[in-house]
Amino acid sequence: MVSQERRRFQRLKDDGLSLKLRLDDFDSITHTLNISSSGVYCKLDKELPLMSRVKLILMIPDANKENAFRDLEVSGVVVRQHPVMIDGAIKHYDVAIFFEDLSAKDKDAIANYIAKKSGE
Repeated sequence: MVSQERRRFQRLKDDGLSLKLRLDDFDSITHTLNISSSGVYCKLDKELPLMSRVKLILMIPDANKENAFRDLEVSGVVVRQHPVMIDGAIKHYDVAIFFEDLSAKDKDAIANYIAKKSGE
């Protein structure tokens, strides 16, 4: 039996895009573990409650300029998180964030980035 991908949008794993996250008084700069046009999975050093609303700034390569980046500002919701344990201690948290208000232009920019990286 062949397993089918249930995701609606293509996902790029281990891409390492820079990401700034803000929630109330917590700010973090991290990188993506994977990304799609509907959300991002990242590593944080703090637990975030499920359904928390966060502000994100994604630094995505600009398709029109070589070695240039665009800052995509978007709101998101924490939909999944879990601690990563090493030697019985929490090392960090892996957090899944669903994009809430991504514009069509920004969604296309992410989809184009994923398509380009997937084809390399």
